[in-house]
Amino acid sequence: AAWPSFTRLGLGFELVCLKTVLCFSNGKVEQACDDMTPEHGHQSSPHPPPYSITVDKSKFSPLEQIKVTLSAVPSENKAHFKGFLIEARNASNPNAGPVGCFTLLDPEISQLLRCNDREGAAVSHTSEVSKTEVQVIWTAPQDPPSSVQFQVTVVQKYKLYWVRIQGPVVSLNDAPPLPPLPTAGQSVAKTTTAASILSDFTSDDCGIKKSCLREPAGCDPWKDALCYFLSFRTEDASVVFELSGPAPGYISFALSTDKWMGEDDVYLCIKEDDRVDISAAYVQGRTHPVIASENVLRDTAWRLADGVIQCRFRRNIRIPATYQNRSDLGEAHYLFMAHGRAEGGRTHRHDRQPLISTNPVLITGLPEDLTGSRSHLLIKFHAVFMLIAWMTTVSTGVIIARYFKPDWAETTLCGQRVWFQFHRALMLVTVLLTCIGFILPFVYRGGWSKRAGSHPYLGCTVMALALIQPIMALFRPAPDTSRRYVFNWLHLGTGMIAQVIAVVAICLGIHQQALLLPAPWSTGVLAGYVVWFVLADLVLEVHRRGLFSIGQYFHFNKKLFLYYIAISALGHCFKKIVLAVYLCGNLGFLIILLATIGAV
Repeated sequence: AAWPSFTRLGLGFELVCLKTVLCFSNGKVEQACDDMTPEHGHQSSPHPPPYSITVDKSKFSPLEQIKVTLSAVPSENKAHFKGFLIEARNASNPNAGPVGCFTLLDPEISQLLRCNDREGAAVSHTSEVSKTEVQVIWTAPQDPPSSVQFQVTVVQKYKLYWVRIQGPVVSLNDAPPLPPLPTAGQSVAKTTTAASILSDFTSDDCGIKKSCLREPAGCDPWKDALCYFLSFRTEDASVVFELSGPAPGYISFALSTDKWMGEDDVYLCIKEDDRVDISAAYVQGRTHPVIASENVLRDTAWRLADGVIQCRFRRNIRIPATYQNRSDLGEAHYLFMAHGRAEGGRTHRHDRQPLISTNPVLITGLPEDLTGSRSHLLIKFHAVFMLIAWMTTVSTGVIIARYFKPDWAETTLCGQRVWFQFHRALMLVTVLLTCIGFILPFVYRGGWSKRAGSHPYLGCTVMALALIQPIMALFRPAPDTSRRYVFNWLHLGTGMIAQVIAVVAICLGIHQQALLLPAPWSTGVLAGYVVWFVLADLVLEVHRRGLFSIGQYFHFNKKLFLYYIAISALGHCFKKIVLAVYLCGNLGFLIILLATIGAV
């Protein structure tokens, strides 16, 4: 018996547009589309909102998609919100109404609204359940304005809310940039005598006069607000560092002797109200950095503008031995660059995996343009093994067992029927790849991950089911015994459950912090694979049941033996063509995902 195919998995997104927040508990707040103000009879809070709005792109083209995230900034009061209204507006004319279209990522907590006779012009809450984060996808219109700003109204409770919090500005490709705009809860670019950056950060001299580590590759912090940037250059007996990136609380980098967090020399630029505190620290294991008691930094300068934190400082190459935990910049180190939230000067866990340089870097060496990754090699191999196993080898083995058994019923290979040998080999490869892939995250984490949600639990379930299948097959009854049907159904059910859970686990896994593939298109590629498999399975199933006549032999042809042979050969050829076409498409989806994993 074969591991069976699973039924069609429905993956769909609803396209729409965003706009209002009247604090009705069901979120039907179309009345607030224009001014985004709740009809609560109270004034908007004058205090800085404990919420942040982020986007995954700073530039866009017509009909391009951007992920928008509204999140509560962690605090001692455990900030959350019950109601919200998100809109995208023309940055040059914000009172002209919403623009663009949105797609819901979580319909349980968000819904689309109809504003100004346009369906989906805004997104709001579905209930008054407390939330800490909402994500939606904004789609640019066919004829967009040159720049768009995201705005949100957030209701924490009936009398406490913030109206039209100004979010990031995104610009149309090739459009001239707008001057920096202040946003709620952020400070305008400001300078002081003691803390000022006299020149703009730029990547012009990267690899020529200074070394640079940046993400995305080749980005320029002067042009791209979403650029994470670290540069350093040697001047006399010291090194000048520049650090820039969008973050709600802090940006930082560390010098490490390996690619594992712990025992590292750390440098922090922490936003505190309307200023930035620049300090050296040390981290032991996966703990909060401990600020150094010795002042080893000089010529410090900083800037805050539109959610981007920038800082510059100088440090001597060699530090006296009495200054503990400081690295010698004359030695090679891996560079870790991280960012996240901060509260009262205390940093929280980084929002994403740190960007780690590919190789150890000699800080005082020749200038070079560095490369890095946010995903450890072990996690990448974990993803690669699981994708190959549960996207390709399983599905191919299922199709061969289900539909090619009659064609190769008498043909043998090494004493066993050919279809069974192919099926067994593919399934054993699946189990082997799953076992290796299962072990790698535990090696990387050094134990169980408490921050990966349901993904590791689903992975353990898949691992258990993958091991049960071959064990069950070893004790299967003979084909002519009365108990054979019990094995067939158990084998069928176990295989189906394992395959479905594996796909769900992969969907969750490609958006884990340790391996964050671009969204939403990476999910779309995975959905395309599922649909491709279902279509191939459906075509072969319909053919097997004789619902179309390619390769089918009818009763009125019983006397035409040669014609029967030709028709049977035609049917077998048709199935081989379907299998070949399926494998080409399957490998196409697989290669796209593997290439994406290699690039993160």
